[in-house]
Amino acid sequence: MRLNPFERQTLKLAAQTCFDADAVVRLFGSRLDDSRRGGDIDLLIDTTLTDPGQIARAHSRFLAQIYAALGEQKIDVLIDYPHHQQQLPVYQLARARGVVL
Repeated sequence: MRLNPFERQTLKLAAQTCFDADAVVRLFGSRLDDSRRGGDIDLLIDTTLTDPGQIARAHSRFLAQIYAALGEQKIDVLIDYPHHQQQLPVYQLARARGVVL
């Protein structure tokens, strides 16, 4: 995994602060491969929030906190929540191959 302990803890804490205390963060994609270089940070966040407005605000706060702590980086965030209607294949891939931070 090409995230150091500080980055992992920062991502996890920001998700739990911005979304909810039970939020789970999974890293997936190229950052899991130690032999590669570069690449964006691909995350799947599971939250118990259900209101689209709350989720959007939490997402914005999450990115602001991450950029403040880690600097601006390319971060892709998928957000899964109860009763999420459209489950694209990327969600299944992220859940199956992702690593919980």
